[in-house]
Amino acid sequence: MKKGPGSVLVLGGARSGKSRFAERLVDASGLGAVYVATARLGEDEEMTTRIDHHRARRGPDWTTLEEPLLLPELLVREAGGDRVILVDCLTLWITNLMLEALDVEARCDELAERVANLPGIIILVSNEVGMGIVPENRMARDFRDHAGRLHQKLGEVVDEVYLVAAGLPMKLKG
Repeated sequence: MKKGPGSVLVLGGARSGKSRFAERLVDASGLGAVYVATARLGEDEEMTTRIDHHRARRGPDWTTLEEPLLLPELLVREAGGDRVILVDCLTLWITNLMLEALDVEARCDELAERVANLPGIIILVSNEVGMGIVPENRMARDFRDHAGRLHQKLGEVVDEVYLVAAGLPMKLKG
């Protein structure tokens, strides 16, 4: 796969500052901003509160698109032009695929292939979940494995990779 121009992967743990860092990258570009949300609105009250908080922080200049399953297709449709696309987050997307019993590996392969060839600037945010203990149940282990493999695939094709911890970005690639 060849690299796509302006592609960035931002990894970090929960509440690490990865989304805020990714949003700062978008703001620094001086271009229009498209936020692609993979969360499913209305799943529960706590998730709705998180989504509302993120929307308020981004402000009215951002266009928000919601896509819990068909992420590669959306990116092909929306990429390019004079705007940055920020996808937040890939681990929620993997969760959605698993809950729908879809072929997660095939969809992750498709996403990596599409990202490798997208025009414009795309920033992908995801939780790094493989640094802790081995989960006790199969579904959690499968989730961790899917996320880890997707991160490796994307790490190969994107221009830059950051790991965010304690609000501090560490550049791993680029």
